[in-house]
Amino acid sequence: MIKVLIADNHPIIRLGIKQVLESATGFKVVDSASTTDELFKKLEESTPDVVMLEMDIPEINGIACLRRIKKEFTDVKVLMYSAQSEDVYALSTIRAGAFGYLSKTSDIDYLISAVKKVSEGNMFITNELAQRLAFDEGTKRPRRFFRKLSSREVEVLKLLASGKRNKDVALGLNLNEKTVSTYKARLMKKLNVDNMVDLLQQAKALELY
Repeated sequence: MIKVLIADNHPIIRLGIKQVLESATGFKVVDSASTTDELFKKLEESTPDVVMLEMDIPEINGIACLRRIKKEFTDVKVLMYSAQSEDVYALSTIRAGAFGYLSKTSDIDYLISAVKKVSEGNMFITNELAQRLAFDEGTKRPRRFFRKLSSREVEVLKLLASGKRNKDVALGLNLNEKTVSTYKARLMKKLNVDNMVDLLQQAKALELY
């Protein structure tokens, strides 16, 4: 059973999401919150697998709230959602530690699959968004936020994202472990993250694995 906590200041939205999820097999909405203050109180009381967090929930900025959840409740996975399109917030929320981003304009089926995928520790973004994030439409070249990853950096990142340890990456690419560590540090800088969890989330979100 996937336990979900819904954080949204609109009662109708909370009720609607609850009904959609609980109409499907394997979901239970264990609680809901209308403000971030209420959300953190509820997180102290319950242990959801997934928090569905509305980007514009009152009191604390959505991304700041996300970062606090990530810091204080490390086992809880967050699926961000908003009335804004994916292009507006998706990348920034994923970089901040969300496991996915869902637009309120998405089909209902997306809601069920997104929560399920996030609960399993996998990243959820639509295929359309992944393509837009990864490539410029006209040239099909990587967008600037990749800051021109070298082919070797991409190789290292792909192996790390597949679960390989530094030692295994070094053996696979005929490098020494120190060199792999250097590549990891360089990748973190280029992808604007400061830990391995975020680095791997970035790789998965941008389909570099």
